[in-house]
Amino acid sequence: AARMFLRLLSDIQWRAANPRWRRMTRRSTSTTAEPHPVSLPAQAQVVICGGGIMGTSVAYHLSKMGWKDIVLLEQGRLAAGTTRFCAGIVSTARPVSIELKMAHYSNKLYQQLEQETGVQTGYMKTGSISLAQTQDRLISLKRIASSLNVMGIPCEIISPKQVVQLHPLINIHDLVGAMYVPEDALVSSASVSLALATAASRNGVQIHERTCVSHVTVQKGHVTGVETDRGRIQCQYFVNCAGQWAYELGHSGEEPVNIPLHACEHFYLLTHPLKEPLSSSLPTVVDPDGRIYIRNWQGGILSGGFEKNPKPLFTEGRNQLEIQNLQEDWDHFGPLLSALLRRMPGLEALQIMQLVNCPETFTPDMRCIMGESPTARGYFVLAGMNSAGISYGGGAGKYLAEWMVNGYPSENVWPLDLKRFGTLQSSRTFLRHRVMEVMPLMCDLKVPRWDFQTGRQLRTSPLYDRLDAQGARWMEKHGFERVKYFVPPGKDLLDLDHSKTFYKPDWFDIVGSEVKCCKEAVCVIDMSSFTKFEISSTGDQALESLQYLFSNDLDVPVGHVVHTGMLNEKGGYENDCSIARLSKRSFFMISPTDQQVHCWAWLKNRLPDDSNLTMEDVTWKYTALNLIGPRAVDVLSELSYAPMTAEHFPSLFCKEMSVGYANGIRVMSITHTGEPGFVLYIPIEYALHVYNEVMNMGQKYGIRNAGYYALRSLRIEKFFAFWGQDLDAFTTPMECGREFQVKLEKGMQFVGQEALLEQKQNGVYKRFTMFILEDHDTDLDLWPWWGEPIFRNGRYVGKTTSSAYSYTLERHVCLGFVHHFDEKTGEELVVTTDFINQGEYEIDIAGQRFQAKAKLYPFSSLFTQRRRKDEVELSGYQRE
Repeated sequence: AARMFLRLLSDIQWRAANPRWRRMTRRSTSTTAEPHPVSLPAQAQVVICGGGIMGTSVAYHLSKMGWKDIVLLEQGRLAAGTTRFCAGIVSTARPVSIELKMAHYSNKLYQQLEQETGVQTGYMKTGSISLAQTQDRLISLKRIASSLNVMGIPCEIISPKQVVQLHPLINIHDLVGAMYVPEDALVSSASVSLALATAASRNGVQIHERTCVSHVTVQKGHVTGVETDRGRIQCQYFVNCAGQWAYELGHSGEEPVNIPLHACEHFYLLTHPLKEPLSSSLPTVVDPDGRIYIRNWQGGILSGGFEKNPKPLFTEGRNQLEIQNLQEDWDHFGPLLSALLRRMPGLEALQIMQLVNCPETFTPDMRCIMGESPTARGYFVLAGMNSAGISYGGGAGKYLAEWMVNGYPSENVWPLDLKRFGTLQSSRTFLRHRVMEVMPLMCDLKVPRWDFQTGRQLRTSPLYDRLDAQGARWMEKHGFERVKYFVPPGKDLLDLDHSKTFYKPDWFDIVGSEVKCCKEAVCVIDMSSFTKFEISSTGDQALESLQYLFSNDLDVPVGHVVHTGMLNEKGGYENDCSIARLSKRSFFMISPTDQQVHCWAWLKNRLPDDSNLTMEDVTWKYTALNLIGPRAVDVLSELSYAPMTAEHFPSLFCKEMSVGYANGIRVMSITHTGEPGFVLYIPIEYALHVYNEVMNMGQKYGIRNAGYYALRSLRIEKFFAFWGQDLDAFTTPMECGREFQVKLEKGMQFVGQEALLEQKQNGVYKRFTMFILEDHDTDLDLWPWWGEPIFRNGRYVGKTTSSAYSYTLERHVCLGFVHHFDEKTGEELVVTTDFINQGEYEIDIAGQRFQAKAKLYPFSSLFTQRRRKDEVELSGYQRE
């Protein structure tokens, strides 16, 4: 009742502060007689669907950026959906960098929102304590703390005794430590939404409650309008912030927009005040090993959690307009209640007020969804907050508004981009099963390289069963099964499958033997998951279009392969790919696995609308076998009866050949690792035959299967950058040593050329750098994985983007970007070669720093023969 009163009070304050609402009230004698006193406009620049924290945040930020012709539609009342039931915890302790930045911005926004709008938001800076019951949990908290500290967010790892000093009711008998973030806060979520709506309304945004959107109209691939139960609004942009209804709304139009999310029941407990009411400034407690969170609430507590056996709901489709409290289920909440009483035993005599059960939406990978639809220009989405809507609301609304106004956000949001998903993730059965795994994972310890278990074996190579029978261990990328490594006969499979650690993993020696075989004999890696497009034309349209859209020169002789970037206007990588010229008018393009939707949409939106120019996604048509190693040439020569030496088959060459009985095999002399070898693109009907022939012929050359972990080790020690890990839309070729893949003077303009010319003249503000850990014990020390802070002369200069153990150097290698920040102002300065070479570097792994040697070019020895690590001179380098 008190919670409802606060919401209604905020509602009244918002309407009192809003002149349009005052006019509506004067004209209306009764809400039932005249529910819609103001008619909808016939047209608008932007229509936003959803009046919760996401919709109001987008409206607020768009209006702040100068867009005024905006209409926000809410099917019920503002903030009456999931936002109304949100626990109101604003937490910045996030493992994903972009989520951390969104939460940090949200915290700062909410802090000043009450002063800006006059609407009370209930903002209270209480801090938060994340508890660790195990050493592995403490390590994960230390990794998060390292990221928070370098961002300037106060954070410290504390002892159990310090936990009691901050929160006297906490039982610490089973704790090994905790993380304290003093600037985390509490808010009234509904009041924050109303405050954002108030500010947006003052800036000209029109807000209409009790208005249902039935569908969005799309013509020629672009949004043209919105149909509602009160008429049509023509618009250029539509923003789907419909929360748990976003999936159905996306599928309601003639041009479906896939928004993969699904609701689960989420429970939390409200109590009456304690005899001695809890202080309003008491820190929020998160106990992930107990699967619960605890915050103060009006002198009592609010406590909820993420149970191991969640209850999905609304799989069949839409539910009620406004979310009501769902049915109580004390049996289901029992384990969480037990965990609460173990953590705070003094609560046993506390009187319970209510068990709240409300829907919460989750996504297939536990990250929220934002961005533009790949199928409908002008259709934007912001939804699927995985129970962190209030933490992300401010930052997510800001980034989406920037995306709409400027064409791109101010940070790399690829981990959240709608285009990371394909249509395969929109199956309701898949979503229902996946969110039953995702919700418990909110609290589960996530060590490096963990994998989802549900929704698997969805996209597989024709070789899947054959490889599985030989001991393949699988991971999933974009729904595609890919081999991590192969377990040799006689190994304890159970131990390997349950090997989860931040230290040296159990697969270390297995991957080492695969790497050794790649360097000394020949290995086969199934790389069928890579995205493959064919682009062709009747005339020169294909070449002219690709020359404009790619940075390297593609006007090469037929049969040549070109490594190139697909850049944006700022020179950043939208894609990093290899393109083979099959004929004068036909090109074959190979891209990373997770580029399938993004790259297709990017090209489709920029290629000319010409019937003589065609683009086809042929990913499913070809199985790709990567033959890596010095004996790959012997295997292929014997199978094809054709000379495969460098004189006859030079590097970066593509030729259609016969292998065994199979014709039409596209053979390319690249391996994506820097090692010698070939990739065979095989029509799927021949895949099993060619694989069998390769394995049989390769027996005398020591052939074996290998997986992506070996590939990762090989490419990182060669200083090869991969898109999505090292490269992104904010990284240019000039910043990562790939100037040789750019032809600034190729005779015609290309996208990003001006930005690259400016960088060439003025210098770059970050440099891709290779680090070799020098005082790191592989057996005993924590391993670097990715995201570790880099320090130069004791000052923070960047983060790692990839890490792997180099079995050749017998040391860990980290790749990452080095920035140069002014010591006094923090301003970014140009990064020179001397700046890189003259620094003393350390890599921070969970709070412990290890000395590292920085290099701008890979070791020459890695491209010739293997040497022992004590024979490798760390100062010597060679440009690839």
